[in-house]
Amino acid sequence: MHLKRLATALILAASAAAAGNIAPRDGWAVHETSKPYEQLIQDVKAAAKAEGLGVVTQAGPTKAAAARGITIPGNRVIGLFNNDFAVKILALSTAAMIEAPVRLYVTGEENGSATLAYKLPSHVFAPYADEGGDALAALANQLDQRFARIARQAIQ
Repeated sequence: MHLKRLATALILAASAAAAGNIAPRDGWAVHETSKPYEQLIQDVKAAAKAEGLGVVTQAGPTKAAAARGITIPGNRVIGLFNNDFAVKILALSTAAMIEAPVRLYVTGEENGSATLAYKLPSHVFAPYADEGGDALAALANQLDQRFARIARQAIQ
């Protein structure tokens, strides 16, 4: 039993290490930082609050894996939104609300630093353009600007 658990932990650790940093990709903003993982999480939350967005959800496998005896790099998804955007988006596209809250992703790196990444809200809401039109695109662009400010504040 102990040997099986150790083998599983080693395989998962190797898989996590092989996955590496988040690479830049279309529709995403990726910010590598020198900040420690926990500090970046706190700074993201503080910046979101300053920008009028609330932390609606948080999820990550790091602590649950540790409880199982498995060590993986820090990994947290933080969902941000507010009621004002929700009401406005719902008026334009009920289907688009499946995308709320819009998520930021904080990952710990092997060197002790952390990376902040997120899909641009304009990218997230783009599939609903036919339904929500220019007004939805404008709201998504406003969210793009807020998320960019949150990122700037959090990574500095």
